[in-house]
Amino acid sequence: MPLTPEQIAEIEAQRANPQQTLRAVSSGMEAHLYRPYEVLDHGFIRVVDYMGDDAAICQAARVSYGRGTKSVQNDAGLIRYLMRHWHSTPFEMCEIKLHVKLPVFVARQWIRHRTANVNEYSARYSILDREFYIPAPDQLAAQSVVNNQGRGAALQGEEAARVLEILKSDSNRAYDNYEAMISDEGQQGLARELARMNLPANIYTQWYWKVDLHNLFHFLRLRADMHAQYEIRIYADAICKVVADWVPAAYSAFEDYRMGGENLSGKAMECIRLMLKGQEVTQETSGMSKGEWREFQGQLER
Repeated sequence: MPLTPEQIAEIEAQRANPQQTLRAVSSGMEAHLYRPYEVLDHGFIRVVDYMGDDAAICQAARVSYGRGTKSVQNDAGLIRYLMRHWHSTPFEMCEIKLHVKLPVFVARQWIRHRTANVNEYSARYSILDREFYIPAPDQLAAQSVVNNQGRGAALQGEEAARVLEILKSDSNRAYDNYEAMISDEGQQGLARELARMNLPANIYTQWYWKVDLHNLFHFLRLRADMHAQYEIRIYADAICKVVADWVPAAYSAFEDYRMGGENLSGKAMECIRLMLKGQEVTQETSGMSKGEWREFQGQLER
């Protein structure tokens, strides 16, 4: 169960008590506000607050650019212009605050995006729940033979069962010892801030994560990418669905220019020009390294 009864009651109370406001609201986001969306086996995301909408992006851009934007026919066109030309500050006018429950090892990847405000559940003061991320069978993959930080084919049969049993038993044994160390039954017990060091990286933590839209798009471009690790990617996918309803014009431009577009080097562009002229281009004549050429071929084939 990803949400406690207390959390469910809090969410129901929040959604049952709408407030009149003079601030701009996004009807798409209002439908998501406070609702939890399950991720992995015990995790979730939910929006607890937000600021701004597509109109706020345009408002900021027009203040900055003045009459220079009057040739843009509509807000969607302006937003596409801003995205196309990498203008970031108008997108910073929108913010979102998420409540996220996630495994610790996913949190350690996530926290590398240092452009957000974070407040995490403290295991110094509170006792973590006995909740661990255990991968589904199709996610129990072997090490990739071509990518040192990626996965290969899924484990099968007895090997998959063996690994799954190790994950479950080690997680529970570590938690049993954690509970034993902090027990105060006739003893003082080890401090929680020390006992937590024995917990596995697949135990769940929670945090509030507040970020502006520009930096959120940067997070989603990397973490919703097909090459991102599965466990963080499906959190990013869940956030994408919320953002698409919150700022539909901005998200559409983001999908087109960032998620669906390609960033090409000068050498890659020269190769494309030669190809369009009907000339044959090889890795040797391109001036690219083998790795660059392989990536360029992948870009052309997508």
